[in-house]
Amino acid sequence: MLLDTINSPRDLKQLVPEQLPQLAAEVRARIIDVVSKTGGHLASSLGAVELTIALHYCLDTPQDKIIWDVGHQAYAHKILTGRNKQFDKLRQADGINAFCSKDESEHDVFTTGHSSSSVSLALGLVAGQKINPSEHPFKVVAVVGDGSLSGGLCFEGLNNAGHLGEDITIILNTNELSISPNAGAISTYLNKLISLPIYNRFRSSLENFMKNRVPKGSRILGLVNKFEEGLKGLFIPGMLFEELGFRYFGPFAGHNFEVLVPSFKNILSLKGPKIIHVVTQKGKGYLPAEKDPVKFHSTQAFELLTGEPKIKQAGPSYTSVFSNKLIGLAEADPKIVAITAAMPEGTGLHKFHERFPKRFFDVGIAEAHAVCFAAGLAKSGLKPVVAVYSTFLQRAYDQIIEEVALQDLPVVFILDRAGVVSADGPTHQGIFDLAYLRTVPDLVVMAPSCAEELEQMLAFALRENKPVAIRYPKDKAIFCASAPAEIKLGQPQIVREGKDALIFALGSMLVPALGAAEALASEGINITVANSRFVKPLDKNYFLKIAETMPAIFTIEDGIRDAGFGSAVEEILDRPVQRLGLPDAFIPTGSREAILEKYALDASGISRTIKKALKEKTYAQNTY
Repeated sequence: MLLDTINSPRDLKQLVPEQLPQLAAEVRARIIDVVSKTGGHLASSLGAVELTIALHYCLDTPQDKIIWDVGHQAYAHKILTGRNKQFDKLRQADGINAFCSKDESEHDVFTTGHSSSSVSLALGLVAGQKINPSEHPFKVVAVVGDGSLSGGLCFEGLNNAGHLGEDITIILNTNELSISPNAGAISTYLNKLISLPIYNRFRSSLENFMKNRVPKGSRILGLVNKFEEGLKGLFIPGMLFEELGFRYFGPFAGHNFEVLVPSFKNILSLKGPKIIHVVTQKGKGYLPAEKDPVKFHSTQAFELLTGEPKIKQAGPSYTSVFSNKLIGLAEADPKIVAITAAMPEGTGLHKFHERFPKRFFDVGIAEAHAVCFAAGLAKSGLKPVVAVYSTFLQRAYDQIIEEVALQDLPVVFILDRAGVVSADGPTHQGIFDLAYLRTVPDLVVMAPSCAEELEQMLAFALRENKPVAIRYPKDKAIFCASAPAEIKLGQPQIVREGKDALIFALGSMLVPALGAAEALASEGINITVANSRFVKPLDKNYFLKIAETMPAIFTIEDGIRDAGFGSAVEEILDRPVQRLGLPDAFIPTGSREAILEKYALDASGISRTIKKALKEKTYAQNTY
């Protein structure tokens, strides 16, 4: 196999162009085989195989830099840059990261995972090299998918890059467009022509001659440029980028090495800002992924022959509980509308879309816009529900403060994938939301401990006529043993009573807290457990009343310990509280269960921590 001989891009360059299709087939087979066992971002990575090979074939990486936007299309990149032998441990603890990771390889310039940042990062590298020249000058290429173009940050980077005129190359990889045979053939021919060195040497010579030797040469040169732009505009959709200050080339057939390799070599030799438009097919080479690229964007382990999941979750997830409840509430209230940022399936809102197509909005990968848009909808008298992954709501922090909370608008934020999230690594852990949301004035923040409580909270939020956030994990839903008590603003619910200590458990941490309490009871230690429900506001008098007779108080949360829920409880009680949570650190890849166990947030770890604290009375000093 050719792939067995490739340990770095240097080995790749030893191949002749005619061998590249075989290598692409082997890389694609390797990706499909591994992802079928580990799960992962399959469709995007399969679509970018030839593009990845062509880039590494034409560039001198890692001296030259490739910045992958998001990174969910970078599996071929990982395989070709010395990680093929470790690729079997994709998305596993101590294995290969789901996205690019600066700690994993020198070929991964940045750790990535959120969309639309690659152009700005690449431009910073280019501008930095100009001020602080490297001993070995390097080219910089940013690879952007069409989805990332919906993010405003991407356009901010493009606007600045075109203005500065630096030597940056942007690969625009689109997979929702098709090229008709005629237009494709003309476009390919035209771009081969205008990317040839002889053409560009002539163009540069013409520019110098017109500017320096010919009266009014700049005006004539402008006409020449307009002619080229007009010629290209007849066949290719590049005028937007030309107006931003880029030279546009494409669209190229993204799976054809005979087109990609010579075009890349020619265009990469040009100076200034350049856009290379490549059209690929998501899921290419694996029929189930070609038929349903959305399903295989991020997939669990699956059967190779059918594409069906190997393990089907028994029972509904919190996502589906939310989705079904929202639809039920919207049936009775026509003012309820739903918004997502390119995640209708992941957030469960695709079902809402099917039922209420005119009341559903997918704004693309644009979380800040989603929040502002929701504020406008709320101001018009509607009840917007913004469903987004916890890690991605970070991108709209300013808008939550300025456009929603400051305006006191009734926008409901649904934070899916909150807390520890398996497999996708540090960029996707939803562990910061409790800390950053509790700083926002007038925002109500809640976390359900079970499915029925989530349903209650959603109904409560839509009645409150104020900004509300509800967060829950990516997990199978737990159903309450008995009906939860009525929700009252800022008040917890006592679910177990004891005299030796008090636990305030938040959301998904209630179950392990109760497990710990049961284990401690067998040793004669009786614990009161409160289902906290709220992070903000907290009913101070109610909390003081519960806590006044307790010798020791503990809080448990699956967010960062500093500035989170435990800090809020300690502030209102004005006494030492031992806070159990995650450290002030980025949490690496691992299963949710393994991570919670590592940080003593499972039942066993909680009981050990409490037992030790009660024995040594460390709770009085607030040590961890």
